[in-house]
Amino acid sequence: MTPSAASSGPGAPGLDIPAVTVTPGDTTTTTLTVRNDSDIVEAYSLEVVGDCASWTTVEPARVSLYPGTSETVTLRLEPPRSPEIRAGEMPLGVRVLPAEHADAVQVLETTVHIEEFRELRTELAPRRRRGWLRGRYRLAVQNQGNTPAQVCFTAGQAGEELAFAFNPAKPKLEPGESAEVGLRVRTGKPVWFGSPVVWQFTVDTTDDRDQDAQPGSYDTVVRTPLDAEFVQIPIFPKWLLALLAALLALLIAWFALIRPTVRSAAKDAADEAVRARPTPAGQQTPGSGAGSAGPGTQGSGASAGAGGGSSGDGGGGTSTGNGSGQQSSQTIDVQTASGETKTGTYTVPKDSIFGVTDIVVANFQGDEGVLTISFGDRKITTIAMETFRNQDYHWVTPIKVLEGDAVSIEVTCNKPGTPATGLRAKGCHEVLNVSGLLSSTKQ
Repeated sequence: MTPSAASSGPGAPGLDIPAVTVTPGDTTTTTLTVRNDSDIVEAYSLEVVGDCASWTTVEPARVSLYPGTSETVTLRLEPPRSPEIRAGEMPLGVRVLPAEHADAVQVLETTVHIEEFRELRTELAPRRRRGWLRGRYRLAVQNQGNTPAQVCFTAGQAGEELAFAFNPAKPKLEPGESAEVGLRVRTGKPVWFGSPVVWQFTVDTTDDRDQDAQPGSYDTVVRTPLDAEFVQIPIFPKWLLALLAALLALLIAWFALIRPTVRSAAKDAADEAVRARPTPAGQQTPGSGAGSAGPGTQGSGASAGAGGGSSGDGGGGTSTGNGSGQQSSQTIDVQTASGETKTGTYTVPKDSIFGVTDIVVANFQGDEGVLTISFGDRKITTIAMETFRNQDYHWVTPIKVLEGDAVSIEVTCNKPGTPATGLRAKGCHEVLNVSGLLSSTKQ
């Protein structure tokens, strides 16, 4: 580069710097000619000042010149590709300091034209969404260029099944500024059954001003569109269909197979219970050969044909003959004063065995106390009288009471109850009815 004429004066060099154009991220050089017009040997120190100083260097930074000689130095400009290096004009200054004539320091200024470059950085999160009809995504966009950008987004999909909406649709960003944009993806119709459907799409980010700019008027970075997908899940999943099918199969099986079987088993059990129900005391057993006797009467002795006696209040009974013995029913009536204990018995006649199958004990007044039932030396049960009004026991296998042994009921009266008349009784009153088969021991 040919320099212009230098200023005169002792120690004044000749300087000339043309205007420079540079693109951030690139390297540009220019030259500066330093000429010594003085009459002595002079050394010059060169230093870049101004906004460009951080990324501009001088090579060499110090020159020594004889009178009337010159030397060319190189200015190397390397602006970084950063939003901080704004597009436009920036001043560049070089300070030349003579070693011998320090008061003759000069600063030469020129203009550096910073060219535009456009670069948008976009991140999409998440890349995969699941939903019935819609999915929401977040776009983080940053303007990494050195000029303001009007950002616009374009979503693409192979078909037309998806609809896209951006909010905000076209944000304006200054160099280095960031923004978050919401993206909503929606399908046209739901998937009712079956497997999930995967919809793949892309999102492209551009500067809206690119459409109006002349080609090659600026530097831009073209980035690959972002890939994403929306997984549309069915309204009713497969496991729900399997569950409904299983429930339907269970209902069909219940009404067609299990319910009739259960009802039949219940009916059979009910019929069996009716057949096994014991014959009430005093009634003839179906199929018995002998006629029935009349109901037993209260008294001190046993009924006719039964024999025996009682050690308490009298008992009565009925008996019905059959082939190997006769059905017998005896009643023991015990009346006890408050605070006393009394026992009523029925003694098995001589040469007989009483096979007891049923007993019924009545506490019709609601007396309070303790009641004990024994067959001979065997205690059958002890009951708190306030816990029942009527109680019955039945045995499939008869309990045998031998001749001379007694069926006894021992009553301890603590507090007489109130019968149906509504007037509290003066004493306790309990009745035991024992039924079974009275058989003879003689051959």
